[in-house]
Amino acid sequence: MDFFTSHDGLQLACHVSGDGPPVVCLPGGPMQASAYLGDLGGLSAHRRLIMADLRGTGRSAVPPDIASYRCDRLVDDVEALREHLGLDRMDLLSHSGGTNLAVLYAARHPERVGRLVLVAPSVAAVGVRITEEVRRETARLREGEPWFPEAFAALEKVMSGQATGDAFQAIAPFWYGRWDGTAQAHKAAEDEQRNNEAAAVFGAEGAFAPDATRAALTRFTSPVLLLAGEVDLNSPPAAVAEVAALFPRAELVVQAGAGHFPWLDDAGRFVATTSAFLRQVPR
Repeated sequence: MDFFTSHDGLQLACHVSGDGPPVVCLPGGPMQASAYLGDLGGLSAHRRLIMADLRGTGRSAVPPDIASYRCDRLVDDVEALREHLGLDRMDLLSHSGGTNLAVLYAARHPERVGRLVLVAPSVAAVGVRITEEVRRETARLREGEPWFPEAFAALEKVMSGQATGDAFQAIAPFWYGRWDGTAQAHKAAEDEQRNNEAAAVFGAEGAFAPDATRAALTRFTSPVLLLAGEVDLNSPPAAVAEVAALFPRAELVVQAGAGHFPWLDDAGRFVATTSAFLRQVPR
C-alpha cells in the first residue's frame, strides 16, 4: 500500500505488487476499488503493478466536492500519481470504465505515456455507438449455456428500459467467459467495492468531449493495445475495433472465449498477450 497527495490535497491510495518495470493500472466500474483486478491473472510476475484506488474508492479518501468524481477531473489525480512515482513516462493499463480516464489522460498528456493498454474498453469518451443488435449478436454466442434463456430475456428488458434489479442480476453471466464459482464470487464482491455516488458523477455532463478527444488521439503516437473479449457483451469486439482505428499505432487482440474480465477467463493467454506488448520499446 502506498499513499500520495493529489492536486487538491486529497490523500489517495495505490496498491503495489510484483517485480519489474512499473505499470499504472486504472480500474473500471466506473468508480470501483482496484481490488477486483487482483494481480491481473499473474501479470505481477512480469511487471510491478501500481493499482490505483480512484478518489472515494478503496483506501482513497472521499473528496468534499463530489463534482471532482467527474472523469475529466480525475485526469489530474492520474498526473499526481505519475509525479509521486517519479516517472517521466509511464506505461498505463486500464479496464472497462477506467479506459475513459486513460484515454483522456493520454489525450491531455501524450508525452507522459509510454505504452497504453485498454482492456475491454468503454467507448463513452470517444463517442462510439454500440447498437442493440450488436449486443444481441454477441449475447447469442452464448446460446448453448444453461442460463442463457433467462439472461437473454432479462437483456431485452434492460435494453428496452423496463429492467428491474432482478433483470440486471440475471444478465450477470454475460460478463464472464465462464459462469463458474470464481466468476460468481467476483460478481458478488462488486457492490461493496463500488462507490455508486461517484459512479453517478463519473460520466456527468461535461465529462466527455468525444470530437476533441478523437482529434487528440490522432496525434497520440505511443503504441496502444486494445484487448477485447470475444463474447464481451459490454465491449463487443466490433466496437473495440472502432476505438482501435482512432489511434495511429494500435493493435487489436480479441481473446477467444473471454468476457469482460479476460484475466479471469484465461489468465495465461491474457498475461502472455499483455506482457509481450508491454515489452515493446516505444518510439
